[in-house]
Amino acid sequence: MLHRYEDGTLPRRTDLGCYPVAYLCADGGTLCPDCANGKNGSEASEDHDAPRDWRLVGSFVHWEGPAEICDHCGAEIESAYGDPADDSGDRT
Repeated sequence: MLHRYEDGTLPRRTDLGCYPVAYLCADGGTLCPDCANGKNGSEASEDHDAPRDWRLVGSFVHWEGPAEICDHCGAEIESAYGDPADDSGDRT
């Protein structure tokens, strides 16, 4: 069961540390918090009757790496610590 606030919405960020949260569908798709909350025309829910497409099965903190892309709306879900591939190594 996914953590929800009292108003029933899924969080955009963790309560501790304010890390970005992304949501996982049963078909392996990734959703941004807006789409996981049914915005942007999304039908996502934990109890969606479609066995794979819109059924939310989990969430994860996007710790590091390039932005995740929402499979529904195309929004970027930035990582908490950035993309190490973007680090030039120049510390001056």
